[in-house]
Amino acid sequence: MAAKILKCGENRIWIDPTALEDVASAATKEDVRELIESGVIKRKPVKGISRARINKRKLQRKKGRRRGHGRRKGKKTARMSKKEAWMIRIRALRKRLKYLRDTGIIDRRTYRMLYRKAKGGEFRSVAHFNAYLNTYLESLKR
Repeated sequence: MAAKILKCGENRIWIDPTALEDVASAATKEDVRELIESGVIKRKPVKGISRARINKRKLQRKKGRRRGHGRRKGKKTARMSKKEAWMIRIRALRKRLKYLRDTGIIDRRTYRMLYRKAKGGEFRSVAHFNAYLNTYLESLKR
């Protein structure tokens, strides 16, 4: 009866263990309502699902943990498409090229030549590009 009055399931009803006789003697809905008002019968709060463990795991993944070979399913291209990887790489290279041109480390002609090489996919990364540039600039000095 209490579950119907409080509009919840029977498992969510709490009955004060010290007042079990009063609850047993309650026969009508009105008696149960009085017990609810007096605080002998209460509705338990809804149990939630804790996200603490999930949040902790997400934080670790953000740091780069839990991303090893054993965790991976699918090819490298399934995790990040070739196009997406290319876009990230070419944007980084072009940003570096613009910086070098604007600071005067390389002239316009060299910039254009290196830009075309980058577009052709000659450089794996910015580090590879920098290594190439160093050898190129060294060869010009000789």
